[in-house]
Amino acid sequence: MGSTTTFEIPRTCKAGVIYNPGPNFEVKVEDVLVPEPGTSPGLPLSSTPELKSRVWGTGPDDILVKLNVTGLCQSDVHYMLDDIGMSMAQFGVRSPGHEGAGIVVKVGENVKNFKLGDRAGIKPIMDSCGTCPSCWSDKETYCPGVVHTGLMVPGTYQQYIVSPARYATPIPDGIPDEIAAPVMCSASTIYRSLVESRLQPGDWAVFPDGGGGVGIQGVQLASAMGMRPIVVDTGEEKRALALKMGAEAFVDFKTVPDATAAVIEAADGIGVHGVFVTAHAAYPNALSYLGTRAGGTVMCIGIAPAGTIQIPVDPNLMILRNTRIQGTLVGSRHDTIKALDFARRGKLRQICEVWPIERLPEAVDRLRKGLVAGRMVVDFNQ
Repeated sequence: MGSTTTFEIPRTCKAGVIYNPGPNFEVKVEDVLVPEPGTSPGLPLSSTPELKSRVWGTGPDDILVKLNVTGLCQSDVHYMLDDIGMSMAQFGVRSPGHEGAGIVVKVGENVKNFKLGDRAGIKPIMDSCGTCPSCWSDKETYCPGVVHTGLMVPGTYQQYIVSPARYATPIPDGIPDEIAAPVMCSASTIYRSLVESRLQPGDWAVFPDGGGGVGIQGVQLASAMGMRPIVVDTGEEKRALALKMGAEAFVDFKTVPDATAAVIEAADGIGVHGVFVTAHAAYPNALSYLGTRAGGTVMCIGIAPAGTIQIPVDPNLMILRNTRIQGTLVGSRHDTIKALDFARRGKLRQICEVWPIERLPEAVDRLRKGLVAGRMVVDFNQ
């Protein structure tokens, strides 16, 4: 697009590489090949020739992004645990991750919407077909041909990543990378769920595990949208973060005799209008937070290991209380732009710990053990 900016692109870059996907997976920081036409980005230099033959390079409609940071998401852990019914291994992917923020260092000849040096974000969806009924509506993330970042193609745990230009997200100036990266997944995902919940200003919204990455973004957005957030979680660190980010009440499920009763009491003694489940362990009790509220909604957001979790439902109560249970996946391109605008206006603040790339294995271990208040991002430049 007329820019004279040039970038020196190295042959290799740092990446978090997964070994032995499953319950005993390992994360190692290694040098991997930088995406170029005819090569396999994201594969360790010791990979077999067969794996190196997989081609995912910068084509005429693609951009190459040098990431400054990547977010760490619980979905990454599911990919590494190989417990959702689809495996990274079947796609030859070794680096997960789907929350990236960086700059464009190479553009394909057909690209019109990015130029060298522009800021760009990488989302959980790398691409969709663009021609099916889902893509023609507002449900592009449910496209049958959708490409999941970090599962089907190399993800943001590697510093250089290829994206179709039409699906990458421009990041406005004034939003730091450590805020922008989590917006790519956690904020845009919970924004979509808040919109589809149909809650109104003044309605009560409870976030089980709301001190985590997706939940705490939801607290901020719900507050900015006029809702009244309640967080159910445990620990003083998460209490302080939740209240700072806009929660009207915090219920510590380890210290109160009955967390459900405490939530109902906080919500006018009736129950909340919406339950936003971002951690799969909260599904069995999700309906209880609605209390006797008519027209309450449970929004299913957090992925559970395949076949392990159910929501017990009494259809008579569903009928008598006009209750709704609905699932939402990740945010669309439109949702991501809307979430970024909240960040631009200061309504989404930093909720992350920042770790250097060399400590990625330690960060992933903390995430897997549930030891993180808010989100974590890894800085490739530290």
